[in-house]
Amino acid sequence: MTLSEIKEILPKLNSVDFKINNGTLIPEHFHVTEVGLITKHFIDCGGTVRKENIISFQLWISNDIDHRLKPNKLHSIISKSAKMFELDESLEIEVEYQTETIGKYRLRFDGNHFLLMPTQTSCLASDICGISSSPSNIDNLIVAKSCNSSNSCCT
Repeated sequence: MTLSEIKEILPKLNSVDFKINNGTLIPEHFHVTEVGLITKHFIDCGGTVRKENIISFQLWISNDIDHRLKPNKLHSIISKSAKMFELDESLEIEVEYQTETIGKYRLRFDGNHFLLMPTQTSCLASDICGISSSPSNIDNLIVAKSCNSSNSCCT
């Protein structure tokens, strides 16, 4: 979900509800403690320099159980942040939320709830490393363990 999409949805809602994709509702007294732009500038294992920009929301649960963030208030927070940081509203939103550790989620909307969809790691240079892009493929483990200096992904 992009920043422009959430801004379009919020005015149509009576409440803001987040749900983890496993069905767990985030307590309705959550706080949005951060809205910002995260820039990640890095080199992948194949030697390609990459740069990613993403909009970040951080959800936090406090013992303030009377707190309720209304759609118009969240819309206002997002709009002020977008203006202040000159955010590209076509960027995807990533949500940080505390579970066992800080989880990073993509955001979707099912018509009633904003769904926190888990993110996954992946090899960005699988063509160079010679591994399948399927994260569940056991062959990936075999290839990774057999990595040697003749394989460009390992140097």
